Amino acid sequence: MTAATAETETVPGPEPEPGGPTLHQPRRALVAAGEVVLIALLVVFAVWCWNRGVLRYSYPVPDHPPLESTRLKGNWIGASVGLVTIAGVLLLDAVRQTVLAVRTRGRKQGEEPDV
Repeated sequence: MTAATAETETVPGPEPEPGGPTLHQPRRALVAAGEVVLIALLVVFAVWCWNRGVLRYSYPVPDHPPLESTRLKGNWIGASVGLVTIAGVLLLDAVRQTVLAVRTRGRKQGEEPDV
């Protein structure tokens, strides 16, 4: 018995249209700037939530320093952590958008790099 041989035919992928979307788009810088503004607002709101979630109590005691107590409200602390997490993800995307906005076009496929 002979083994069957399979010929693989390479089909080239579709070429991008000249007017189609590309990775290098300078308007991505505007998207990144908008995300940075949103990040600043989220961080301010996260600090506000954190401050609402931490309550400090002071109880006066005669002939002794006052008793200090701190109460943490989980819903406000959790909201603050969630907002900072969302701001972190937006920061990563803003960096990505900035890199794609300022990146120059790559070399042609046939060129060899200078070493």
